[in-house]
Amino acid sequence: QVRLIESGGGLVQAGDSLRLSCAASGRTISTYVMGWFRQAPGKDREFVAGISWSGGRTYYTESLKGRFTISRDNAKNTVYLQMNSLKPEDTAVYYCAARQGSAFYTGSREYNDWGQGTQVTVSS
Repeated sequence: QVRLIESGGGLVQAGDSLRLSCAASGRTISTYVMGWFRQAPGKDREFVAGISWSGGRTYYTESLKGRFTISRDNAKNTVYLQMNSLKPEDTAVYYCAARQGSAFYTGSREYNDWGQGTQVTVSS
């Protein structure tokens, strides 16, 4: 099991940027597909971005392409989510998730390990 701890959330204004980090421990994540999900109040958890083992392939929900960037540093056992031009509708709890193996999925049920989440609030 991989333990994941997110950080970097906070309260920002529309147009600002934030960089979320997800630090993993317990196992190396170099053989895990990693993903970021988010959940706004009253809504289902939704896929935000994913990244392959090496970082060579990335995946984004269509509406966030161009504003969000996922990356990873396997040497640091850490995954990042750079969020630019934030909008009030980006307000949510952001979760990091890990899935062992190379197959990639956008469904939250396919991920085995989850962090506790970090709150991102964007004011208008």
